[in-house]
Amino acid sequence: MEHNPTILYEDDALLVLDKPAGLTVHGDGRTQEETLADWLLAQYPTLANVGESWVTQQGESISRPGIVHRLDRDTSGVMVVAKTQEQFELLKTQFQEHTIKKEYRAFAYDSFKETEGEIDRPIGKSKTDFRRWSAQPGSRGVQREAHTAWEVLSTVQEKGATYTYLKLTPTTGRTHQLRVHLKAIHHPIVCDTLYAPKRPCALGFNRLALHAHTLTITTQAGEQKTFEAPLPADFQNALGR
Repeated sequence: MEHNPTILYEDDALLVLDKPAGLTVHGDGRTQEETLADWLLAQYPTLANVGESWVTQQGESISRPGIVHRLDRDTSGVMVVAKTQEQFELLKTQFQEHTIKKEYRAFAYDSFKETEGEIDRPIGKSKTDFRRWSAQPGSRGVQREAHTAWEVLSTVQEKGATYTYLKLTPTTGRTHQLRVHLKAIHHPIVCDTLYAPKRPCALGFNRLALHAHTLTITTQAGEQKTFEAPLPADFQNALGR
């Protein structure tokens, strides 16, 4: 596999990985590329009995061995995988109840007027593109509550343009939430070809400039643990400009 994950932590019940950008978490029934799920089954065959499969609209069952949550293909960073069904159910409940703490790093276009803020906008489907979600008025379908806190960490200049380095803390976990929320406040994530197709990729990025930096969960023993995926090379290079 071209993009192998890095193991950050492992015990009998839990596996914590640093997923590289470019690696899809699990299949979608349409594409044939290798996925994190394929890697997990190759390394840990017993995971075939852990978790829940996902059924596509076409009725195809997609294996998600031990996978409780996902990151977009071009998002890097920390992911937890359950090695036992008991751990899976525990993590699933924590994600559903929003008790897991997630912190991301991102580069967004332009400068912000404030140093921190919150985006509290429900997310529905885009009216114009079936691949997109939207936090704008008039989005289609079920409106799902979504909340993101943001904080400016620094700014970077390149070719006369300003880019903002952000800490993002979502308390909900909607599909594309951070991408959609930042687009809704007119600061889309750098190199987001889906939500900012007319903006140039910048700062050396050739993928979405979004990284899942830390994840805090409660273990089966009732202990809070925080796992951190170090900033990848493209983030370090962008900060060094």
